[in-house]
Amino acid sequence: MTEIPEHLLKRAQEAKAKAAAKASTDAPADDGGATEAPAPGAGAPEAGGDSGKIPAHLLARSQAARSAAAGGGGEGEAQGGGVATAERPGGGVATVPASGTQPPPLATGPEGHTQRLLTVVKAGSIQDVKAKPVDKVHTWPHLLVGEFVAALAVTAFLLVFSAVVNAPLLSLANFNLTPNPSKAPWYFLGLQELLTMFHPMVAGVTIPGMGIFALILAPFSDKNPSARPEDRKFAISLFTLFCMFWAVLVIIGSFFRGPGFNFTFPWIDGVFFDL
Repeated sequence: MTEIPEHLLKRAQEAKAKAAAKASTDAPADDGGATEAPAPGAGAPEAGGDSGKIPAHLLARSQAARSAAAGGGGEGEAQGGGVATAERPGGGVATVPASGTQPPPLATGPEGHTQRLLTVVKAGSIQDVKAKPVDKVHTWPHLLVGEFVAALAVTAFLLVFSAVVNAPLLSLANFNLTPNPSKAPWYFLGLQELLTMFHPMVAGVTIPGMGIFALILAPFSDKNPSARPEDRKFAISLFTLFCMFWAVLVIIGSFFRGPGFNFTFPWIDGVFFDL
């Protein structure tokens, strides 16, 4: 439960004191401590008040007795929604509605105001200013630091690997003896594989030129600024096809070509490929 602050309690006490002072000022002066009693037969407080409330069963019993004495006249009046009356020891008459109950009086605070404290909110700024989030960072130091650390790690790995693993060179080249099969480095085996399928002009110029031209046009044909993969389906599909096309050609030229650059199965004839 929320604790009421001290300044609110103090304000409530001041209001109560002011209301009490006003009530004492408006009250008539006391004449020797004697109060004037109401005259006999005068109207008594209602049964629904705070003091002298007559129970409902006594009122019902009195009403039944009056009805029996009057020959049923009072009963019809009570059933018609009238007002029941009952005598009191002081000689007065109390009147109550036919239902016998009244709603409780509404509790009021100082000066007659009806209020209820819900909660106390601490004073603070109404405006909540937040910086607009951005998805961009500076090249330095966010990008260059990571790239520099990655370069150092790769350099250290290559240094240790070259010192531990022995990689002897082959014998001197003999131009009178061509090795069989004669294969290009692995990154050119895709083009060499195309030469076995198409004319040298098509395999060496046309197809690679079309691939490079398509990659040049890719940024202009796909202007989607989103970096989410599900929003870049065209670009991802195009680059995937390009990579898979050359990867398949390199794998075939490396492991499925034997003597005379003929097609062989590596699990039958062996692998004719040197790094």
